[in-house]
Amino acid sequence: MTRATVPPPTLPAQASPPEVALTDHPVHALAGVEVVALPVLPASGDDEHAAPLLGPGAAEVGDALGLDLVAAAEAGRATGEVGQVVTLPVPLGGPDQPDLRLVLLVGVGAAGPTELRRAAAAVARATRGRSAVATTLTGLHDDALEAVVGGLVLGSFTFSWRQGAADVVPVERVVLSVPSGAAGPDAQAALQRAVAAAGASWRARALATVPSNLKNPAWLADQARQVAEEAGLGYRVWDDDELRAGGFGGIVGVGQGSATPPRLVRLDYTPRKASRRVPTVVLVGKGITFDSGGISIKPAQGMTTMKRDMTGGGVVIATMAALAAVGCPVKVVGLVPAAENAVSGSAMRPGDVLRHYGGRTTEVTNTDAEGRLVLGDALAYAVAELAPAAIVDVATLTGGVKVALGQQVGGLFASDDALAASLLAAGEHAGEPLWRLPLWSGYEDKLASKVADADNGASGPAAIMAALFLKAFVGDVPWAHLDIASVGDSPEDKHEWTLGPTGYGVRALLAWLGSPDPLAGVGS
Repeated sequence: MTRATVPPPTLPAQASPPEVALTDHPVHALAGVEVVALPVLPASGDDEHAAPLLGPGAAEVGDALGLDLVAAAEAGRATGEVGQVVTLPVPLGGPDQPDLRLVLLVGVGAAGPTELRRAAAAVARATRGRSAVATTLTGLHDDALEAVVGGLVLGSFTFSWRQGAADVVPVERVVLSVPSGAAGPDAQAALQRAVAAAGASWRARALATVPSNLKNPAWLADQARQVAEEAGLGYRVWDDDELRAGGFGGIVGVGQGSATPPRLVRLDYTPRKASRRVPTVVLVGKGITFDSGGISIKPAQGMTTMKRDMTGGGVVIATMAALAAVGCPVKVVGLVPAAENAVSGSAMRPGDVLRHYGGRTTEVTNTDAEGRLVLGDALAYAVAELAPAAIVDVATLTGGVKVALGQQVGGLFASDDALAASLLAAGEHAGEPLWRLPLWSGYEDKLASKVADADNGASGPAAIMAALFLKAFVGDVPWAHLDIASVGDSPEDKHEWTLGPTGYGVRALLAWLGSPDPLAGVGS
C-alpha cells in the first residue's frame, strides 16, 4: 500500500505594492484623495520653544481647509523628528476634496535620503487600508524621489495566509506632488526606476516569507521562470539528474536528504543593443529553501526563520527582474543553487566528501555549513563557463556575521578594492549599508582537510572562514561576497523594514548595476 501524495498548499492572493504616481498639481486640489501627508522640519535655531517648520504645500492646504496647521503641529507636539506623525481628522473634507478625511504632519528631520525614506515609511504605515494618499515629501529636494518611493512601498509590505481577508492591506495609491513643471519625462523615468527597485525588494521579501511547506527548490525555480517571462530574460534550470550528470556535487549533496530534489537556476539579462564586448557580471544567490541543519541539526529555535535561508536566491531573482528598468549597461547572469537541507536516511553525513563542479573536493564536517557547498558549485560554474568580469554572491551564510555586525549592517568581503568601494557606495545610497570585513589569509590553513581540498566546518572566525572557503572557487576573477545573515530578518517593524524577511541587498545591487559604469576600475 502506497501513501497518498499530499498536494502542495495553495498560496492565497497577496496584496500588491501601492501604485505610485507623480504630479505637479498642488495637493490641496487633487480630487479623490483620502489623506494628505505634509512634511514637518525641526525648528531652526536654538530656541527650544520655536515652532516646527512646515514643508511644501502646508500653507495652501491650511488655507483651503481653514486650518492653522502651525498651531495644530504645536498642539500635537510635532518636533520634526523623523517618522513622527501627527494626525488631524478632517471629517467633512475640503471644498475641492470631498473625500479627504485626514491630514498627516510627518517629521522629516534633516530631510536627507535616509530621513525621507523613513518618513515615507511612516506615512505608509499610517495610511494602511486607505484608498489614496497625496504627499509633498518629494518637494523637499531634487533627489528625494527614490528615497520616498522606497519608503512608501517597503513600509507597506504585508503577507497573509489567514482564513478570510487580510487584516492589514497597503494604501492603494500614492500621488507624489512636485513643484510646477517638475513632473516631466525625466522625472517620470526616475519614478519608473524607483518603483522598479522598490518593487524588486518587495518581491524578494515575498519570496523569503513564503513558508517551506510550499516553497521548495522546484517552486523557487518556477518563480524564477515566471520572472524570466515577465522581464524577457533567458532561463535555464538543471534538475537533479542533470546536476548529477553535470558534476554539481555540492548542490546534489546538500539536497539529497530531501523529498524535494535540488535545482540550479540560471537567468540571463542582456542590455539592448549590447555588443559582444559588453562585459558580464555574475550574481549568485544561496537558495536553501529550508535549513534544518541536516544531520548536524539545529536547535528548534534556530530553525524558526529558516524558510528565509534562500533570501540570497530571492535577492538575485528579484534583482534580475528589475535590471532593464534601472538601465543596467552590462550583461548579467543570475545563478541560484536551490536545495532543501533536510534530515533523512539519505542525507549527507559528517565525514562525507563532495566533488564540486570543476573537480574541487570538500570534506563535510558540519552539515549545517551547507550554503557554502551549493555556492561553491555555482561559483565554479560561473568561472569556467561565463567569462565574468566580476562575480557577486549573496547569502544568509553565517551566524558569525550577525555576532560581528548586529542586525542593521550586512557583511561584505571582496577580492577587488574597486568592486568593494562600488558596492559600499551603492549600499549607502540605497539604504542597505554594508561593512567590509577582511579576507584574512592567515586563517586559510584552518580550511585544510586530511582527505579533501577543504573542510566545510573549519574552526575560526565563522564569517571569514566561510568567505575564504568560497574564495577558492573564484580564482583570479574579481569577486565580492555579501553575507546578509545579519540582516536577513528584521526583528521588528522599523523604518522601511517590516517584521520578518528583509530581502536585503536588492536595492544595493540595483544601485550598483544601474549606475553608468558598474565595473569602473574593477580588475585593474
